[in-house]
Amino acid sequence: MPKTHPHAEASYRVLPLNDGSFGVEVSIPDSHPTTVTKFDSHEAAEAWISAHQDRVQDQTGSGSLFRRSWQRRR
Repeated sequence: MPKTHPHAEASYRVLPLNDGSFGVEVSIPDSHPTTVTKFDSHEAAEAWISAHQDRVQDQTGSGSLFRRSWQRRR
């Protein structure tokens, strides 16, 4: 059975922070949400979300997520 990345079902929300910067709230089912900070703009936060989703997709497809660092391919 293929394994899925823990963030495969995550939802993301851009939040304005008190200092004028932005954060991204990442919510994973059955976990407490966490906030990634500090982005200078709403667009930068959105770009991080897109890049993160791409990394999750790439790691899920390659299986590299589940290989320990000491188990490198030769």
